[in-house]
Amino acid sequence: MNADTDRPTFLLVHGAWHGAWCWDPVRAALDADGWRSHAVDLPSANPPAGRHDGARPVGMLDDADAIRDSLRRIDGPVVVIAHSYGGVPTTEAIADAANVVGAVYLAGFPLDAGESMFTFLGTPVPDDGTGHAPPYEDARRILFDDVPEADADRAVARLRPQSVRSFTERVTTAGWRTVPSSYVVCDRDQALEPSRQRELATRADSVHRLPSSHSPFLSMPRRLATLLGRIATSAHPTPRR
Repeated sequence: MNADTDRPTFLLVHGAWHGAWCWDPVRAALDADGWRSHAVDLPSANPPAGRHDGARPVGMLDDADAIRDSLRRIDGPVVVIAHSYGGVPTTEAIADAANVVGAVYLAGFPLDAGESMFTFLGTPVPDDGTGHAPPYEDARRILFDDVPEADADRAVARLRPQSVRSFTERVTTAGWRTVPSSYVVCDRDQALEPSRQRELATRADSVHRLPSSHSPFLSMPRRLATLLGRIATSAHPTPRR
């Protein structure tokens, strides 16, 4: 199906340890429904060449810059979809992006100014924040519990170490305060407890639910794409600036 040019474009932002690849099934479903989409690779899990030379480690603010760069390359209105950790740099990036008309946090973190992912979760900040955190040892169960086995195995094999700095850098501006936002709670999530998701969802303008684990983009991509299209269509988002 040809994309409807009157509709906003989706920009898909992955979470920690992942890459733009994780959105491929959702992007195929969105395309079939006439939606345009782009996916960004965050440097905190996909460091650019030349950043292993002792330079300042890549962090959340670098991810926010990558999101801003992607937004500048898209003509027309954009709805940003942010999964898990990806909600942190998205919150930072959308505050000053004139073409963003909505944000959807998928089991994500719409943090407030002064918060980092670690401070929100109550995780102790390591003395040395310059390293990388490996994926969960039991990533198959924690991240992909309801994903078909072969797809889950492929996803686990593609996970990358995540910059610790991305978890500890604090948000400087909370975009969800000025951009209309929705929250999607994943009811069977084993990575971010649904109770914490519901707490975060109080910061959004609307709340939706999926009967999924942490990764509905792989376990139920068609259902997720349908929900995203419904959110973007029903909200008729306009900036609240």
